[in-house]
Amino acid sequence: MLWIKAFHIVFMVTWFAGLFYLPRLFVYHAMAEDAVSRERFQVMERKLYYGIMTPGGVLTLALGLWLWLGYGFSGGWLHAKLALVAVLVAYHLWCGKLLRDFREERNTHSHVWYRWFNEFPVVILVAVVILVVVKPF
Repeated sequence: MLWIKAFHIVFMVTWFAGLFYLPRLFVYHAMAEDAVSRERFQVMERKLYYGIMTPGGVLTLALGLWLWLGYGFSGGWLHAKLALVAVLVAYHLWCGKLLRDFREERNTHSHVWYRWFNEFPVVILVAVVILVVVKPF
């Protein structure tokens, strides 16, 4: 089970790398004024979302499920962690919607909005790490 836990952590880091970087790309994309830059950002965003973030998220969830089946489901901290993971999945899907909005030239948000949007996964990461390490309840 330690190998499963190790790879769960590796893919979680991969997923979060994308969750941190994609909204940053959205900041720059929202600021782009020429077609060449906008097209370049669309390619980068698509590759990040479908090539790194989504596989990282799916493997994180699959290995987390494997760990849950192996260790069992106990402790209030785990319920809280799973609730935060559900919020993170929703955030991931929201990023996919924003990606499509940029692709179809329907973005309605400013670069400042994306700067704030970019901070959300940091809060979730801090909370999840505290729950897993400290197990406060």
